[in-house]
Amino acid sequence: MILFLALCFVGIAIGGLTAFVIFWPLSLVHLRDRHPQVHASLGEGAFLNPGALGWLLGGRYRTVRDAQFTGLATPARVSAFVILGALGFSALLWLWSVVLR
Repeated sequence: MILFLALCFVGIAIGGLTAFVIFWPLSLVHLRDRHPQVHASLGEGAFLNPGALGWLLGGRYRTVRDAQFTGLATPARVSAFVILGALGFSALLWLWSVVLR
């Protein structure tokens, strides 16, 4: 049962990854088109750039006063936290199943 729950968390992480792959590139394109100075500060290849991901996860994107952008970046941030949390819980449940053997 524990491994089944771990697998369910992996499924939740996949759902979060799907949302992240939709919203984060849309956010970056919006920045490129309407806020080039912010986009330039994130650097090239910002999709998986650790600095850009830290900027997103830290919530520093809210300094950009654009409701359309924050409407795209907030679901990207939430989905990134869902990915990290679900994979973390899945790993904990897997470790728990190993300990209970």
